[in-house]
Amino acid sequence: MAGERQARVADRIRVVLAERLEKGLRDPRLGFVTITDVRVTGDLQHASVFYTVMGDEAHRADTAAALKSATGMLRSEVGKNLNTRLTPSLEFILDGIPENADHISALLREARERDQSVAGLAATAAYAGDADPYVKPRDEDESADEDDSADVDNDDLDEDDAPRA
Repeated sequence: MAGERQARVADRIRVVLAERLEKGLRDPRLGFVTITDVRVTGDLQHASVFYTVMGDEAHRADTAAALKSATGMLRSEVGKNLNTRLTPSLEFILDGIPENADHISALLREARERDQSVAGLAATAAYAGDADPYVKPRDEDESADEDDSADVDNDDLDEDDAPRA
């Protein structure tokens, strides 16, 4: 049950912060911020807020500074809209999901290119030995011919080679 309550409180904090950031802060350093996730501790005393920022590294650094300076105001906004006895402290963490997704996309693209180059090599490749290296069962005609040759060899025995009774 505590997990459900944590999830509800985290979701409510995410909504309150997103609405407040949508209205805007009076900080020109704040970039285009998206709240991706909020995680609340079991005692509801601390909330980790994960966010992403559109733009380059300078925009990310400016937005981090703006959120750090506005943490008190955002916490009081959360306290007004959250019906709990204590207002959790807020910690803003830059989410690494976009960078991880870009890295995974690059790895998948590289794997696809390698697969295409291997497929190109395989299309022009030839077997080093026989095309079918596995032993095949003998045909009945071939095995009958071999049995006859064995009988012929026994008939060619000299009288001296015959067993004595």
